[in-house]
Amino acid sequence: MAEKTETKQSGLWENVKVIIQALLLAVVIRTVFFQPFTIPSGSMMPTLLVGDYIFVNKFAYGYSKYSIPFSPDLFSGRIFASEPKRGDIVVFRFPPNPDIDYIKRLVGLPGDRIQVRNSILYVNDKPVDRVPAGAFRADDQYDTGGDVPVYRETMDNGVSYDTLDQFPDSRGDNTREFIVPEGHYFMMGDNRDNSADSRFDVGFVPAENLVGRASLIFFSLGNDTSFREVWKWPANLRYDRLFKVVE
Repeated sequence: MAEKTETKQSGLWENVKVIIQALLLAVVIRTVFFQPFTIPSGSMMPTLLVGDYIFVNKFAYGYSKYSIPFSPDLFSGRIFASEPKRGDIVVFRFPPNPDIDYIKRLVGLPGDRIQVRNSILYVNDKPVDRVPAGAFRADDQYDTGGDVPVYRETMDNGVSYDTLDQFPDSRGDNTREFIVPEGHYFMMGDNRDNSADSRFDVGFVPAENLVGRASLIFFSLGNDTSFREVWKWPANLRYDRLFKVVE
């Protein structure tokens, strides 16, 4: 009997050790390499949709205190830092309240002059190439009841992406010129009429606030379907977005 009890205890302890090791590995991966995020709003449509589940590459820009769970004040600035590129989709901490995560497209680097004139984005007084690219209609709460014009933008570094511009005369379509300070970045949502970004209350984003670069959509549910509503997955899963690289 004693031998059986010891064998059961030994087996139980081995299972506990495996679980602990798996949890530690998950924490390391989440802290150092990739972190999952859910898209909560329509500010990045049509590139990212509500119900997209993405992986964010935390190694891409190096690490700050915001790369670590609970953001402990262990150090300032960034370590192993790498410069983001114009056109990257970035997860960052909202400067007025760093407890909140935001996701936008980086359009301005330190020293850049950014302005929107008549819906056209200008970087250092040069217009970003913009051509009509069809129409888009959301499959969730952001459905406007009709198609929204899509425009394809291409930056001077070759990065190309789709944007929405439903109302050409909205307050974000004509802005003052913004000069991006050293150590900061200028962010904009691809849904130009419905994005709280650096044109408004977000302001310039400090380098320390960068969490990582959006890299992959690994899951996606439409029609405002909750992840917990498993029985609705077959009808609402966006199959064409599974394991789609974010651009």
